[in-house]
Amino acid sequence: MAINGCAECLKKQREIDRLTEELQRLKQKLRYQERQADEGFFGSSTPSAQRPVKPNTLPAKAPTRRGARAGHHGTGRQAFDAHHAERVVDVAAEVSGRCPDCQAPLQDKGIAHRAVLESRPVKAERVLYCLPKQYCPRCQRTFQPLAPGVLPKSLYGNQLLATATTMHYVHGIPLGRVCEQMGLGPGSLMEIFHRMARLLARIPDRLMAEYRQAPVKHADETGWRTNGKNGYTWLFATPQLSVFLFRKTRAASVPKEVFGTGPLPGCLVVDRYGGYNKAPCAIQYCYSHLLREVQDLEKEFPDTPEVRAFVSTVAPQLALAMGLRAQPLADPEFYRRAAALKAQIIETMVQPAQHLGIRRIQDIFRTHADRLYHWAEDRQVPADNNLAERDLRPTVIARKVSFGSQSDAGACTRGILMSVLHTLKKRQVDVVAHLKKVLDYLAQDIHQDPWPLLFPEGPT
Repeated sequence: MAINGCAECLKKQREIDRLTEELQRLKQKLRYQERQADEGFFGSSTPSAQRPVKPNTLPAKAPTRRGARAGHHGTGRQAFDAHHAERVVDVAAEVSGRCPDCQAPLQDKGIAHRAVLESRPVKAERVLYCLPKQYCPRCQRTFQPLAPGVLPKSLYGNQLLATATTMHYVHGIPLGRVCEQMGLGPGSLMEIFHRMARLLARIPDRLMAEYRQAPVKHADETGWRTNGKNGYTWLFATPQLSVFLFRKTRAASVPKEVFGTGPLPGCLVVDRYGGYNKAPCAIQYCYSHLLREVQDLEKEFPDTPEVRAFVSTVAPQLALAMGLRAQPLADPEFYRRAAALKAQIIETMVQPAQHLGIRRIQDIFRTHADRLYHWAEDRQVPADNNLAERDLRPTVIARKVSFGSQSDAGACTRGILMSVLHTLKKRQVDVVAHLKKVLDYLAQDIHQDPWPLLFPEGPT
């Protein structure tokens, strides 16, 4: 019976409640479908290449022209003289000794210098070395010098090897474009890369040993197809090195191969993928991924006041935690602010909540509290995994261009060469010049260890 004693009113109220719940459920389903159509299957975490609809780029505002401040030195184009020029070219006079208009004799006014930056085309050059042969009749031996800058039994010089390898694996220039610029065939170029990888095959293992002892370690993975089959690129990086592994699996066996089983120093910064859970060191979860989940919660339930209040509190806290490390603060002040911010986040996550989405976020912070606050205890540990994300970006672009590797050997070669070259780049050396110098040393003795040649100063 209804409160007013009317059974018909009770029946109508039940129908109203049912229709109200159905309307809310349909609105939520429609909102989810609209977000999926706009952002893709993974919401805000969907890669840009997989988003169905991309927003149009807004036209940039015309910058206001502003001069340099008083006392600041200019940063314009700097001229140079003949002593600093690699090449000085004498240009012939445009006219003879008389004016072409009135035929009056021309007066000599000296020489005007025009400083220009020019480049030479990247092209394979045919070089013929004339090597003198000398014979000792007593020892019955022939003496002949080695061709400078050429590996044994190699058709290609070390400068070409270093330039082509860096163009493809560091700058991401497609293989076909490198072939066009250098006038080589793709088969010849790939054989160059394979030989380089065989010379440097042991370097990634040494980099892994250095990576294990780093105080802060980063790791991430992304898809990579090999021979038409799905696989993954694994990245293990620090600010001073990068190790790329191309594997057919995303299982925890790959991190185990890198970290081993013994306890390790330092902290590992990753997302919440379970493959890293058994890493034998402290783990810091990436706040950037958590921030996206918090913001997605508001996109999914924009009409819920509890969700809006939660997101407006948590999102600034997570963003401040990620940016606190970069602020110009002394260590005591940093740790004081970090401790206060950590206490605020913990207090927010223990507050009672009715919404299930809020509870899910809170459960992450309560269950994994040992993996969420290392940034507040050690300033070296970042609260985000942006370093690994940035290091993986060239591989993602290469995947879009090349669609992966054509064979297991190609994937192995890519892993070795990218590990070596990107580590050299992080250590702020001229990759082409340094690699060419190392190859010149190996040309003198192909059996020597390339590690001290590549990294003479050891870990930095």
